[in-house]
Amino acid sequence: MKIVFFGTPEFAVASLRRLLDDGADIVAVVTMPDKIAGRGHKLIQSDVKKFAVERGIRVLQPEKLKNPEFIAQLREINADLFIVIAFRMLPEIVWSMPPKGTFNLHASLLPKYRGAAPINWAVINGEKETGVTTFFLKHEIDTGDIIEQRSVEIFPTDNVGDVHDRLMELGADMVAHTVKEIEAGNVTPEPQPEGEFTPAPKIFKETCHIDWNRTAEEIHNLVRGLSPYPAAWTQMVDVKNPEAIADVKIFQTAVSKDIPSLCPGEVKVTKNQLFVGTTDYPLEILSLQPAGKKRMEADAFLRGYSPMKFV
Repeated sequence: MKIVFFGTPEFAVASLRRLLDDGADIVAVVTMPDKIAGRGHKLIQSDVKKFAVERGIRVLQPEKLKNPEFIAQLREINADLFIVIAFRMLPEIVWSMPPKGTFNLHASLLPKYRGAAPINWAVINGEKETGVTTFFLKHEIDTGDIIEQRSVEIFPTDNVGDVHDRLMELGADMVAHTVKEIEAGNVTPEPQPEGEFTPAPKIFKETCHIDWNRTAEEIHNLVRGLSPYPAAWTQMVDVKNPEAIADVKIFQTAVSKDIPSLCPGEVKVTKNQLFVGTTDYPLEILSLQPAGKKRMEADAFLRGYSPMKFV
């Protein structure tokens, strides 16, 4: 069974590697075009492209997915199945092409968390469980019939990086199993429940801004759901010089129910600990990164501390 694999980041590489290790016939990979980035204006290749080149797999990098030349290339390949993981939304002319269909691996238990950032939002919203889903593509994004689902626990100490890595490996196993079931003709897809979904929109900078007028648990989950990347952020204001304002990223926190309450954004320092007020309990800042500096633990940050508040 000939397969074309569509993907871009590391999350997709795990599944591609697993398929190749299982002997799947990956005849081509489709990934995003190379882009120029960084101070050195270097040409950056996607993780999927770098891996495919190492394995000697043909790589297609269309700027536009409806480009007639790209469509002709896909038709010439004459694949039986397309697999999509962490890629752009495919037009119908593409996903309807292979006779065995096109399936997607999505990092949530659909219909929960449809959208671009399902892992982030599951942690931000304080979920205790998430998972992965394979489903056949249809017109509306993340709404196709479900092939298979597997779940995983979200532990209280997890950040989004921890959950991402577990789902990446779990997803790779499930993708390999889904391919075998499709090839054997054992798949009976189930429609998703109507009207029961949770959105997981793309994360923007404003999404990551900490509002100290929320509960400690809500802010703690926001930090977990954005750590280590792109990271929640706030602003430090020097109490003695209110015009001195600097951004700071927050990577790790803990809810402190044994510390007297503080006003939202109010800072309290005790020995080597840093606490910030919320609408209920203080939040201890364990790891942070002031603008222009490296990430550091709170005790290192406090060595040069002067009175401040967070806004």
